[in-house]
Amino acid sequence: MEAALGLMRRIPPKHTETALSALLGLLPHYASDLLSQVDQPLQLLVLCDVDSGKEFILCEYNRDADSYRSPWSNKYHPPLEDGPHPSSELRKLEIEANEVFSIYRDQYYEGGSSSVYMWEDENEGFVACFLIKKDGSKAAYGRRGYLQEGSWDAIHVIEVGPEEEGITHYCLTSTVMLSLTTNNQSSGTFSLSGSIRRQMNMDLSIADGHLCNMGKMIEEMESKLRNSLDQVYFGKTKEMVCTLRPPAEVLQMRIPDS
Repeated sequence: MEAALGLMRRIPPKHTETALSALLGLLPHYASDLLSQVDQPLQLLVLCDVDSGKEFILCEYNRDADSYRSPWSNKYHPPLEDGPHPSSELRKLEIEANEVFSIYRDQYYEGGSSSVYMWEDENEGFVACFLIKKDGSKAAYGRRGYLQEGSWDAIHVIEVGPEEEGITHYCLTSTVMLSLTTNNQSSGTFSLSGSIRRQMNMDLSIADGHLCNMGKMIEEMESKLRNSLDQVYFGKTKEMVCTLRPPAEVLQMRIPDS
């Protein structure tokens, strides 16, 4: 199991689904563990929620059997009679979270899709999953037109503990999967993909409400993840490219004219 998880961490996000399917065939007795621990690129339901007319994101957190629950109508697609649903109180928080997170996504991502799912856990608390998918290809939300293909998938899972004297423990696990491909005359063909995962634990007062606390944690975590991606992926790639193929002006400085 450890070897399988180590392998999946090194697989480019765009090949995760194929690699995971192969591992499930080789290790069927670890199927539930692999599906719960391996993050896959997010998918949008092509057919929108009929009741709301809105798209929603498909993932393991809103799936039961072969059906997926919509955060907008709270119904399963395809219909499922005995699928689990959040309690009425948690459902109200889920509705509010989807509305607020949609505004957050528009301001930070300038498009894309988002979904929030919540469910009760066994420790008298609940779990919230915040999802963002941004397709940056020319055929989707790539307004600037630099990418031939590109996607940003963000998965934030927050475990919220029971309240104790007005204080609640929050455990946030965030995963970002990035994939991009360029194909134009100036840059040529270039492909870059990878994923990064981080965790944050905080004990916060619930005076401002769970949604406010979770929002602050996600905003802080996304800022750290973007900085890490910029330094690790783009920074290191730029350093390697400039070392192997330095710009013409650098070569002229290194090699004096004879």
